[in-house]
Formats: sequence, structure tokens, C-alpha cells
Amino acid sequence: MDQVRILEICAKVIMIFLVTPLHEFAHAWMADKQGDDTPRLQGRLTLNPFAHIDIIGAICIFVGGFGWGKPVQVNPLRFKKYRKGMMLTAAAGPASNIIIGFFGMIAYKIVAYIPVTSESAQWLAWLGILLYYFTSINFGLAVFNMIPVPPLDGSKVASYFIGRKYDEFIYRYQMAISIFFLLVIATPILQTPLGFLRGLIFTLMDKLTFFVDLIAKALLNA
Repeated sequence: MDQVRILEICAKVIMIFLVTPLHEFAHAWMADKQGDDTPRLQGRLTLNPFAHIDIIGAICIFVGGFGWGKPVQVNPLRFKKYRKGMMLTAAAGPASNIIIGFFGMIAYKIVAYIPVTSESAQWLAWLGILLYYFTSINFGLAVFNMIPVPPLDGSKVASYFIGRKYDEFIYRYQMAISIFFLLVIATPILQTPLGFLRGLIFTLMDKLTFFVDLIAKALLNA
């Protein structure tokens, strides 16, 4: 097994044991802020990875780079505003991945600008590759989870903006939609469009972190 493959695996392990728990914690935290203490009572308002890892979702992350954690259960009736509370709680997870990926991009750029010596060349290259995978997979998880299909977060966000017609459609065909979606994610069909969207976010975050390039170039030229 080559070194790049090993680093990709390391990045996915970090995703499973660090980023996925942060994603699910974000759901629990937002639900709590919206007035529902169900996640707190169920022990989900924690960063303990073993409270959030879903075995099937972790395998999907490891195999394909897209996956999920154990869903955070909420009681929408306790939200201050039902539909808004559901939307914000759902969106908090993917938003956490975007935020983590943003800081991952900053770290990736900083490493790229560190002066290379014969002694540091090897480990700087490894760290750069690891940060690249870490950042890219975060954006991939955000994109995957925003697919508007139950039980993914995107379905609840779509419900808020589209309205009751969407809810009625999902309710009527939920079983067929879920089966079809499970069959699709078991194949490489989604990898191309999701990979494209992940690349777009990566490019956007590269541009948004332009200040790292400016600061690094100014320091190197000082």
C-alpha cells in the first residue's frame, strides 16, 4: 500500500472519529438551542465519538468518502417554531462540515507555504496530503448530507423552503424513495455529481481563504 493511500485512510479515520461526531453534535446543539432537550436527555449533546458513530455510515465514509453518523432524535413539538427549528437543526450538521473544512483549508495552505528543507520535506508532504483529504472529505460530507432525500439533512431543509407539497410527496412515497436511494448509494452513480459539487466548494473555499496567501507571501518576501 502506497503512502498516499495510507494518508487517505488516516483522513477517513479522523472523519469517522472526529468530524462525524462534530456533525452530529451540531445537530444536537442546535436542537437544544431551539428548545428541544431530547438530544441532551439521550446523551447526544457530547463530543464522545462513540455516542455518534453509525456503523453503516462509517463504512460508507471509509469506502466511498460519503457517509453519516447516528441520527440525532428530536421532538419537533418542543421547538419554539416547528418548521424553522427542524430546518436549522438539520442544516447545522452540514454547516459544521463547511466550517471545519474552511479551517482545514487554512491549515492546508499554511503547510504549503512552510519553507521546505531536506529534513522536513517528507513529513510536510505527508501533512499536506492528509490536510487535503481531510478538507475535501469534509466538503464531500456536507454535499452528501444536503441531498433532499430522507433521512439526510437536505430533506428537512428542502421541506422548509418548498413547503407542505414536498412533505406530502415524501410521506406518500417514502418507502420507495428510501429503497431507491439505498440502491443508488451502493453504486458509483452519485460519486461523479457529488465529487463535482465537492470540487466547487473546495474552489470557493480556496478563494475565500485568499488572506492566507497574502499573509504568507508577505512574510516570505519580508
